[in-house]
Order: sequence, then structure tokens, then C-alpha cells
Amino acid sequence: MDTSSAQTAGPAATATAQAAEVPGRRTAEPADPLAPYQAADFPWYGLDEGWTGRRWLLQAGAGGIRPGQPRTIDYGSLGHGEEPPRQQETHGNRRFAVVVTVAHRPGRRSADGTGLLEATSASSAAWLAGSGLLGSTWPGQLDRARRQEWLDQQTALAWDLADDLGGAGWSPLTLPVNGLPQPFRYRESAYGWVLAGEAPGVLLGAYGRGVSAYGMGFSVVQDLAAYLKA
Repeated sequence: MDTSSAQTAGPAATATAQAAEVPGRRTAEPADPLAPYQAADFPWYGLDEGWTGRRWLLQAGAGGIRPGQPRTIDYGSLGHGEEPPRQQETHGNRRFAVVVTVAHRPGRRSADGTGLLEATSASSAAWLAGSGLLGSTWPGQLDRARRQEWLDQQTALAWDLADDLGGAGWSPLTLPVNGLPQPFRYRESAYGWVLAGEAPGVLLGAYGRGVSAYGMGFSVVQDLAAYLKA
């Protein structure tokens, strides 16, 4: 989030500072949904060829720029499995896994030029993944006011957890990235699972529900068109 010039954003905030929506909540689709992804200056990661199910686009986010400069894509998400519906009351028990790719970014000015944002880190990927999971699985039986209270509480918890990847709330998990073993930090909750780590050229996060994280692998996406809706 943007801060005053005398402060810096928390470690997990950098990649989400300018995002109007948390990952997992679909935004209006552009005329060319692949355009934001193709404009990125980093590789996109998704589940590797071991995943044979459906693939779909979520969103790519921009931020960390000064007014008047071209917008820079900082992160984005690619979905796998059953897409969570827009109406949370009917989310049911969808089975899905979402991969979040985050660019390596140094500390820089906020979008309005008044504050500073810290460099991206694995905590940024963990925060984005945790926020995405909340946006996809929040309890539908709650009324609007209670739902917002729940989301605020859980988002704060996700922030704290993302800021302490070495803490007891996370456990180690090694998964293949481009065919090579890569260490991640992993945690489960009643709503699903979240993991975060690094991959060649980027920071990597993922979240899911109803799909086990233990048997999956990640790889650079060679053809983004595979994520367009059939």
C-alpha cells in the first residue's frame, strides 16, 4: 500500500501496493486478455505438463511507478482447475490451484510519488497467494458486514504470516520448478493451502483448494494462449 514519504510499506505489501483487487477476485477483462501478460518483462510460471486439466487467466497487476511513466506489470496469476465463481455465496467446493508470479523489483517510489515501496521478496508472493485464497474461498453464509469483518481479520493474519516465512506457521516443501527441485515454504488452513518461494528470474507463490500441492510442479509458460477460455 502507498505510504507517506517518511515511511516504507511492509515487506509483503510491495507487489500489491497498487492493486485495486486482491488476486482471486476477477476484474473486467480487457479487449485482449493476454496483453497485460505479454507486456511483462519477466517469465510467467504455471503448473507443468503434469497438469492435464483446465487452465485460465486471472489478472496481471501493475504498480510501483511515478505518474506519467508507462505502467509496469509487477505480478500476475494463472489458474488451473475449476474457476471460483464471482458470487461467493455459491463457491461450493471447487478444486483449483493458482500460480502467482511476482517480478523481482527493487525498492522504489509509490505510484503517487509520495512514498516508498520495499523491494519484492518471497513474502510478497506469500501475501499475494494468501490474499488470493481468501478472495476465492471466503464463507458465503455470512452477511455482507460480517463477511468484511472476516476478510479484514483474515487478511491481517495473512499479512503477518507472509512477513514471517521462517516461522512456525510455515513448513518446508520441495517441488520441481522447470524439472529441478526448489525449496518452498508451505502452510495449510481450513480454506486451502498457500506456498511461496523463488524460481529462476522471479518470485513464486501458489494457492489452492481440493488439489494437493505435494504432487505438483511448476514451469515457465511457453504458450499463454493455453490459458484462454475454451
